[in-house]
Amino acid sequence: MALRKKVRTAAYGAEAPVRAAAGSVGVGQFLSYMTNSSERIALTVPTISRAHDLIASIVGAIPFKQYTRQWTGEDYEEIYLPLETWMDKPDPKVTRNFILVNTFTDLYLYGRAFWYVTTRYSNGFPASFTWLPYANVSTPDQAGPVWFGPSPEIEFNGMQLEPLNVVQFISPIMGVAYSGQKAINTAFYLQQAIDKMATLEQTPGWLQQKGGETLSGEELADLAGSLASARKQNVMFALNDLVEFHEYTRDQIDVLGEQRQYQALELSRVANIPPWLLGIDVGGLTYQNAQDARLQLYLYGAKPYLDVIEQTLSADTILPRGRFVEFDIESYIGESMDDSPIAVERSARQRSEDAEVSR
Repeated sequence: MALRKKVRTAAYGAEAPVRAAAGSVGVGQFLSYMTNSSERIALTVPTISRAHDLIASIVGAIPFKQYTRQWTGEDYEEIYLPLETWMDKPDPKVTRNFILVNTFTDLYLYGRAFWYVTTRYSNGFPASFTWLPYANVSTPDQAGPVWFGPSPEIEFNGMQLEPLNVVQFISPIMGVAYSGQKAINTAFYLQQAIDKMATLEQTPGWLQQKGGETLSGEELADLAGSLASARKQNVMFALNDLVEFHEYTRDQIDVLGEQRQYQALELSRVANIPPWLLGIDVGGLTYQNAQDARLQLYLYGAKPYLDVIEQTLSADTILPRGRFVEFDIESYIGESMDDSPIAVERSARQRSEDAEVSR
């Protein structure tokens, strides 16, 4: 394990004057900003929204740390440095939570996100950024949904941007809006069916003619419409002995509820979040394995996106070579990392292996 040592060193470029980045065509003009319909649909599905919010609560809350590495002869020692100004507030106009959560949302839904460099230090390194909505950015050389690398052709609202002023975050995981499109659509249709059932009469059913002269289609429609209107207004209605009302033997809302439960489980797989963290009943869950939820949320849900952001912001075009940025994961997980069943089991296994070696 790398050694960690905190020292106090002046942040690179902290005292340098700043200058605006050039070529910001349309950037910051919020009237032209928009969102995709796929984002609006996906985030109205409770399972996807819950999974998104859980991971966003981590991404937006954990602070950055900056460090450099020094070789000790046996291992790398991580020496922590004072933060650059932008690490506390990448965009001076908004909160750090805002820009990071919106960045994660684009990564989560579409697999990539964009920042634009708004100012630079006199040494050329970025001093501040702004988030670019995914829906406004296009790359003619890559249509997606699989991204093969940073694009040299970036357009914002159809206007060419200088690639050197654009930070491109590319996720190793395909965006949920693409990989989970069918599952999300199914959940959306089920929700629409539930909404429709909620506006129906208290006991759904159908009318059946038992005798007499056969009614025409128009007459049957009028009869059914009169019955439905009476039931919605909670008034009495009467039928003669030639017409019978039959109730459905099974409540359709219960049927749709079971289908939604199954679909929620499918969506938890799409979102890579353990179902019990999303409130989905899978049975057999006890307090002992539930107390590890925080660590599991980080490992299974948030870590891939945190790694993308860390490694992208550690590029040589953003920080001087040899300097890196990372999220302060320990501040989020804290003591739960040492006390979790996974950590306890790992520690016990390590002690057992050490004992074997000593023999």
